[in-house]
This record gives sequence, C-alpha cells and structure tokens, in this order.
Amino acid sequence: MLDFYDIDSVLSEEERAVRDSVRRFVDERVLPIIGDAYVEGRFPKELIPEMGELGVFGANLPEEYGCAGLNNVQYGLIMQELERGDSGVRSFASVQGALAMYPIYAFGSEEQKQQYLPKMATGEIIGCFGLTEPDYGSNPSGMVTMAKEQGDGSWILNGSKMWITNGSTAHISVVWAKTNGDPSDKSIRGFIVPTNTAGFKAKDQKGKLSLRASDTSELVFQDVHLPATALLPKSGGLKSPLMCLTQARYGISWGAMGAAMACFEEALDYSQQRVMFDKVIGGFQIQQVRLADMLTEIVKAQLVCLHLGRMKDAGTMTPQQVSLAKRNNVSMATDIAREARRLLGANGILAEYSAMRHMENLESVYTYEGTHDVHSLILGQAVTGLNAFK
Repeated sequence: MLDFYDIDSVLSEEERAVRDSVRRFVDERVLPIIGDAYVEGRFPKELIPEMGELGVFGANLPEEYGCAGLNNVQYGLIMQELERGDSGVRSFASVQGALAMYPIYAFGSEEQKQQYLPKMATGEIIGCFGLTEPDYGSNPSGMVTMAKEQGDGSWILNGSKMWITNGSTAHISVVWAKTNGDPSDKSIRGFIVPTNTAGFKAKDQKGKLSLRASDTSELVFQDVHLPATALLPKSGGLKSPLMCLTQARYGISWGAMGAAMACFEEALDYSQQRVMFDKVIGGFQIQQVRLADMLTEIVKAQLVCLHLGRMKDAGTMTPQQVSLAKRNNVSMATDIAREARRLLGANGILAEYSAMRHMENLESVYTYEGTHDVHSLILGQAVTGLNAFK
C-alpha cells in the first residue's frame, strides 16, 4: 500500500491496527461486490451489520454511548479505507456518524443520546441528515422548511429536503428547519424525525451517473407532527448544522485520499503489466510522468490529513483548515482518477477496474458538503478578511 513518505512510522500502533482492520474488510468484503453494486445502482446493505461490528459508525464518539471512542486520526484512516472501496460506502458511514450521530451527541439531551446512539453505533438504527433543499444548496440559510411550535410544546413540520444520503434507508432523519415562521437563520433548529412518522416520505433520486452504490433521496414533510422531545434542545442557528458539516468534511478529506490511492495503485499495477510496442507501458516517459504527478499529490494530501487530524485531536483545528483539506484533496483525487482512467486506456471504462467508478463518484464529492468554489470563498475570506458571499 502506498506510503512513499513512511507515514506509518509516525502513526501509533493503535492507529495502524484500526486502519488495517478496515483495510481487510474493504479488501475481503467491499471490493469483490462493489463493481456490480455500482452497475446495479444499489447500496450493498448486507455490509451494514459488519460495519457496525467493526465500529466505524461514530467511531470518534465516546464509548459511554456504545461508540468506539477512537481519536480523529483513527477515524480519518477509517474514512480513507472505506472510500478506497467506494465513495458510497464511505458516504454511508460518514452520514451515519458525522451527520446523524454527531448532532444528537452535540445538541441532544442525555435521553436522546442514550436512546439513539448505541443502536446507531451498531447499525441497528440508520440515520440521515436533512439540510439541503431543492432550491437551497450552497445557501442553507435560505431554507424554507418550517417547524411551527404548538401550544403543548409539540411541533408541525412542513417542507422538503434534497440529495439526502441514506434517505430511503434511514430509520430517523435529523432535520433542520426554521421555527415559528421566523425567516432568520438564527431560528434554525434540529429535530429527530422517525421516518415512519405520518406525513414523512422519502423518494429515491433516479438517473444518477455518480454515487450509484449509494441511496440518495428527496425527503418530503407534510404536516408531520412531532413531540416536544423531537427537538435537539442545544441546537440553535445555522452554526449548529455547519458544525456537523465540519465533522463530515474532515472525514471526506481523508476519504478522497483513499479513492486517489486506489486509482494510483491500480494504474501503477496496470502500467507494469500492460505491453504496448513490445514494452510495458510503465517504461514510457509519458506514463511515468503521470504516475510521478499522482504520487506527489497523494503524499501532499496524506501530510495535510495527518496534521489536520492531530490538530483536531488537540482541539486547535478550525473549519477553514478543514475547507482547505476538503477542497484540495477532493480536487486532487478527481484529477488522479481521471489520469488513471486514461492510463488504463479502453479498459478504464470497464466496471472491473475502479478508476472510472471513482472518477464519477468524486464528481459528486467535489460538489457536496460545500462545493469546491464555496470552499475557495471560505479560504479567500479567511486570508483577506473580506466576505465575497454577499
């Protein structure tokens, strides 16, 4: 496995052990089936119990809630290995942990944490995250989904959400809505919505050419009645869902690197076997330059992720630093997947090879959890102090 800068030497024994256990799972259980699942357009749900047993769901949340209690480098390495298999597999675990479990942990009551987190850690309860709307992707403060409080403290939820990973699989959805008709983003609160509640519907998104081994849905809420206990009591304002997105973007930074590593290793192996003009193509200058460029960008991304993880564990990481890592690593991985596909020639379009599948998946990862351009503006504001969003 690619480790040109001997990064293993600065990982702890525990960090390497976690990575290696997930690597074996991906090699033995994900890679043999993921090509077919992608072509068939289905998420391999048979993997969920095994992923729960591995402890990948909410892996960096505390053990007192049934989670693994791992550090953030270990969590990142898990995301790296899962996306080495497929972005859809990593997305499932990322949404479950960073976008469904994390808000319950960060903003929920103790009763909510005890009720949901242990069963979510095992995969018995699946969650999704309802923030993006059909007309409000990069501008979540414009959301129109509303939750109106009733006299008895209960709520009535109306609206819709779009591009929701795990939407049709989930047992609960963490939904973000404006409250009591207040149009300001300060009124945004989070709610735990069981998906079997009357008035809740999840409709699968059809016609996807990317993330095909992933469930993507539209959620519709029509007079959904929720008890007072559905509210995440510590949530408040747009800052709350953005904190969740920071957690997810951190994992994506590592995950994209896993996809890039898979493409590089496939291209390298192919270059040493494919013969053209009586010579393996890895012996030609143009392919060696391709491989050298891939290698260089992956090593840079590995160093960014490792240091970011150490800062996260130290409590010094900022959302802007996560934006840099997500922006750089996803763009890097997208470029590497494309170049790997080209090195593979005509064989690169076949499902038995991974490069084109990763390339298509990464086009979605490039867009979701903050588009590449949005992260550019976040970084621009960080260094200039000037807000280009308005």
